[in-house]
Amino acid sequence: MFRKLYLSLFLLGSCSVLTYAQQLAFPGAEGFGRFAAGGRGGSVYHVTNLNDTGAGSFRDAVSQTGRTIVFDVAGVIKIKEKIAAAPGITIAGQTSPGTGITVYGNGVSFGGNSIIRYIRFRGSITMPKGACTVVADDLKDIIFDHVSIEWGRWDNLHVKNSTNVTLQYCLIGEGIDPQRFGALLENPVDITVHHSLWTGNQSRNPKAKAKIEYLNNVVYNWGKSAFIGGHSATDHFQDVVGNYFIAGPSSTNDFLSMFTPTDHVYHKDNYVDLNKDGKVNGRLVTDEDFTKQTATLVKEPSAMSRSSVKIDAATDALKIVMAEAGFFLKTGCSR
Repeated sequence: MFRKLYLSLFLLGSCSVLTYAQQLAFPGAEGFGRFAAGGRGGSVYHVTNLNDTGAGSFRDAVSQTGRTIVFDVAGVIKIKEKIAAAPGITIAGQTSPGTGITVYGNGVSFGGNSIIRYIRFRGSITMPKGACTVVADDLKDIIFDHVSIEWGRWDNLHVKNSTNVTLQYCLIGEGIDPQRFGALLENPVDITVHHSLWTGNQSRNPKAKAKIEYLNNVVYNWGKSAFIGGHSATDHFQDVVGNYFIAGPSSTNDFLSMFTPTDHVYHKDNYVDLNKDGKVNGRLVTDEDFTKQTATLVKEPSAMSRSSVKIDAATDALKIVMAEAGFFLKTGCSR
């Protein structure tokens, strides 16, 4: 009875049309992707099984635009072929009972004007070696909230030529052979990454060839390097504020890498802990940390003045990220 009542209230909130000029994707949506409409005003599709294909499957659910997708089941959906989701959808993973939903085995690509919440996407070693777990290319308006993206063979996440993108309270981790990279953000304009956990990736946490605000994230146990600059002749703009870089067993001291003078960096209140002593007791990141990588420092942020993210102190953000980032339900389900 409670579940039916919750679902009814959720759908009422998701599908009602308000008179605001720009309505938030959901309460708590922040950053440049916060106005994605998803499937609001369209139909509701119930995922009723864990099959790869067919009626009631996740693949069928995301095949048409204008849908809000809810889940009557929990568990692992094993997919053989890549899924190309239609634009204009809402994935409401929080409606799944029990342990939630994991889409495993191959990649998923998304279109614009989409809302993706509370779900795990995991690739596999059986994917082509250049494959990414989640792709969000050539689109406008998308938000990922409490999503875990893991086990990509090249990058876990790939975003290229897209505008108005948010990743909030996400987990991007454990990239696998051959590259084991976190994310490539290539030529997106206005992308927000905040309160997310980057863990166990060899590099690219992310690679920021972008106009990006990177706020209150935690990067742990990178391999070769953590945050990567655009490293090209094109101008890129990175606002880097309130993040915590924590070395793990696999980490070098290169928490910043591959910047050029075309990377225009505004930074403030970031911390790095490189001593691997089992305690979080990092030091403040300095101008010199960036300039020795040849980045160009700027005095004013390039993106933050047009965004909406509430910024926490780095030490407070660490606690929030460890408690909330990635697929997480209040029932205590694992990431």
